[in-house]
Amino acid sequence: MIGILLINLGTPRSPHVKEVRKYLREFLSDPYVIDINPIARWLLVHLIIAPFRAPKSALAYQSIWEKKGSPLLIHTRELAQALQVEMGNDFHVEFAMRYGEPDIQSALLKLKAKQVKEIRVLPLYPQYAASSTGSSLAKVYQVEKQIEDLPTLKILPSFFENAGFIKSFSEIGKKSIEEFQPDHILFSFHGLPVRHILKQDIGGQHCLKKTDCCERIIPANGLCYRAHCFHSAHLIAKELAIPSQDYSICFQSRLGRTPWIEPFTDILITDLAKQNKKRLLIFCPSFVADCLETLEEIGIRARESFIAAGGEDLALVPSLNAHPLWVKSLSEMLQGK
Repeated sequence: MIGILLINLGTPRSPHVKEVRKYLREFLSDPYVIDINPIARWLLVHLIIAPFRAPKSALAYQSIWEKKGSPLLIHTRELAQALQVEMGNDFHVEFAMRYGEPDIQSALLKLKAKQVKEIRVLPLYPQYAASSTGSSLAKVYQVEKQIEDLPTLKILPSFFENAGFIKSFSEIGKKSIEEFQPDHILFSFHGLPVRHILKQDIGGQHCLKKTDCCERIIPANGLCYRAHCFHSAHLIAKELAIPSQDYSICFQSRLGRTPWIEPFTDILITDLAKQNKKRLLIFCPSFVADCLETLEEIGIRARESFIAAGGEDLALVPSLNAHPLWVKSLSEMLQGK
């Protein structure tokens, strides 16, 4: 039997302030996420961000929380269950969260108990970033050292251009386009601080040095998150035959005063409304499961901002979640087909 470990980012145990504060402390204390002096990070997270941001974040979580719990947890669990059915008895599927529960150590211990001969690890972040993929893998390697006789680990690469991933998002997006009839489409990805992008620039002479630096993948930007995002968006747009003038690429969820990669989703949404765009459809291809960033930040807040700026309506393309085509594509990816 071969073990499968899917890793997603994480979620608080409940939408109450205490649990959200605990989650934020764990998440933002990760040096891969806030890569500054450890003392400065501790002071920033524990004395500023967690105390003041937790109440606001708790309200956001409460607006999307379901009876069964966190949408991210629900969708990730359903994906793992559907994948288990798709892959059959020769595989055993577990999932874990980088922050919160179920944690990576407990998932690896379950796979070891099943006496699998190999564990294939797939972080569920399509585009590579040190703060997501890199952090998750670092945690896997850390836990690996703590578990005696753990089966061999096989790490699967980022899948930002995987044909199954592109077709799955395109299939869901096609239905949304037909039903909503937008006059413009946004591909909104999670943002990153500029310094994270520059760290991945091989040679230091390419990333963000010119306006079209992310328009194609070359050796210099092979690990560039922003370039991966542009590539995913262009491939989905090509699959759906969306003309270049009818879509834009942007980045959401910035935090703090440090420079973040642009263009910013919230600003672009307002600008498009002022340009007389009335019906805006948004894909979020950096998330394979609907979560706070898709359901609340885009589905609620962005929609309110767009309408307040003069737009007529804004709709969110549902994420991949446990869509049958995505389950099948993921199974093939994990089997190397």
